[in-house]
Amino acid sequence: MKTLQTVCVIGLGYIGLPTAAVFAQAGKTVIGVDVKQSTVDAINAGRVPFVEEGLETVVAGAVAQGKFRAQLETPAADAYIVSVPTPFTTDHKADLSYIEAAARAIAPNLTGGELVVLESTSPPGATEQMAEVILAERPDLVAEPGRPDSLYFSHAPERVLPGRIMIEMVDNARIIGGTTPEASAMTRELYASFCKGELLVTDARTAEMAKLTENAFRDVNIAFANELSIISDRQGIDVWELIELANHHPRVNILQPGPGVGGHCIAVDPWFIVSAAPEDAKLVRLAREVNDAKPEYVLEKVMAKAAKFREPVIAALGIAFKADIDDLRESPSKAIVERLSAEMEHAQVLVVEPNVVELPSSLTERINVELAEMEDAIERADIVLALVDHHQFKELDRALLSQKIVVDTKGLFR
Repeated sequence: MKTLQTVCVIGLGYIGLPTAAVFAQAGKTVIGVDVKQSTVDAINAGRVPFVEEGLETVVAGAVAQGKFRAQLETPAADAYIVSVPTPFTTDHKADLSYIEAAARAIAPNLTGGELVVLESTSPPGATEQMAEVILAERPDLVAEPGRPDSLYFSHAPERVLPGRIMIEMVDNARIIGGTTPEASAMTRELYASFCKGELLVTDARTAEMAKLTENAFRDVNIAFANELSIISDRQGIDVWELIELANHHPRVNILQPGPGVGGHCIAVDPWFIVSAAPEDAKLVRLAREVNDAKPEYVLEKVMAKAAKFREPVIAALGIAFKADIDDLRESPSKAIVERLSAEMEHAQVLVVEPNVVELPSSLTERINVELAEMEDAIERADIVLALVDHHQFKELDRALLSQKIVVDTKGLFR
């Protein structure tokens, strides 16, 4: 088996780039691969293409020391970390085409002894499928531990929180699941180079299911909170007070409701369980449906309030999928604003998003949408729609809202 000194990370997004950075910080020689020239250029200049506390400092240092570089082509390496998107299709099945493309790009560089780790969140069997693609491309190689022409495959899913990735990447426990015990041992040794958390070894399928289970657990609990918020709203009850009171029970810990569920984890991963076991995953499916329906409830509530005005002005506070980040992936807040601007062409929508410098194309193409500063937007607005609990919104002077209609999906202005 090779000494795993050179690590190639394929996919330099919200997880791949921090992963590459911490490997480089731990002394590995890291080559990052991405399909975007702009991402490659930014990283090689010591810059990062998205907001994540502490990341740019580590990337800039690793690049300056010659421990990390980015490029478009997949090189030869001792270990490969595949961290590419795994979106779902229109029928909620996992799209593994990005993983397969990465596997085909890796295959020509292999000589035997390399470790290929799938980090991308994926359904049970995806790691084995990745291995099959590589071995089909390279019939001269095998997956039989101990032979010099053997390859090693495993799954090591991330379990980090945006905004705290550089801390949790190092400190959190890590699940490691090889397709063979030897692959698990190699992966454990590789991740031990930077991971201070417990390294939990299992098989690949269990590791894949564990990550999905973690996110489905949270999705089910958020769905309970979101359903409570709708019931409470219709009963004239303050749902945040209700939850606060219920949580005084020593064995109750209800989460907070919101406008839906976003991000590329909780909003996506439970569908992989449903697609793997469609007849059995009844509760997981229902939770996804409850959370996916919450934006529609918020939209209808805002439109009912806006009907009182001939040309309503709506200040939408936040379009990121969670607080204090710039990540818009699967964001229910962004979806609500898109629907508002499309279905209420006579309305003016002022988007306040302190973590972005420009709106996504889905909003810039709308003539009735503009990016605005918080106090200006509130002053001009008839309706203030709180969608994300950014710290700037929590610090807002409540007096500014005294003459406004407020629709608060996050309990910011109670």
